[in-house]
Amino acid sequence: MTWRELAAAAGQVPPETTQQAVGYPALFLLVALGALVPVIPTGALVSSAAVVAFHHQSLPFGVLLVVAVSAVAAFTGDMALYWLGRRGVRSRNGSRWLAELRGRATPERLQQAQTRLDEHGVMVLVLSRLVPAGRIPVMLACLLAQMPPRRFARGDAPACLAWAVTYGLIGILGGSLFSEPWKGVALAVGLTLLISSGPALWRRLRGRGPGRSRSRRTED
Repeated sequence: MTWRELAAAAGQVPPETTQQAVGYPALFLLVALGALVPVIPTGALVSSAAVVAFHHQSLPFGVLLVVAVSAVAAFTGDMALYWLGRRGVRSRNGSRWLAELRGRATPERLQQAQTRLDEHGVMVLVLSRLVPAGRIPVMLACLLAQMPPRRFARGDAPACLAWAVTYGLIGILGGSLFSEPWKGVALAVGLTLLISSGPALWRRLRGRGPGRSRSRRTED
């Protein structure tokens, strides 16, 4: 086959096929990496991908594929992080990954996660991924309790699926409200950032309330 025939064949490939060949592997890698290091807003990424799939791919298969890829990627990243954390728990000197997990979970949140883990078992993992900043304290509690990886996986698999479905629905909402994809992406990103930062902002506002201010003045 000559280069002209190759170029002609490439021109006959539908744009959706090219987007899928590039977009889904990239989505998987970014979500899995985001589960390991907290530098990628994975929720916003999944919602944005769902908006694009809503507009440019056949429904509902495009959005369902985004949800499936995101759930598997999140599960892969969680299991990799849990495996790295277990190595630190078993080692006398700990590990860098375990130290980072401890640094990302306040003692108060860790204590709450340990209490809920004792009361509800692995089912607490499902809610941990839906609550902002709830995943790491629960995972750390599981590590400190020396939960076997298989048991952790049984709770983490439905948690990742519920997480992917939630942010996929946010993407569907953004895609259905606007005919232009970029507007839907902007709305989806805004909603995910509001969800992730809302609890922390609420705690700060409560900490600056008049009752807290008066108590501090009394102590002074």
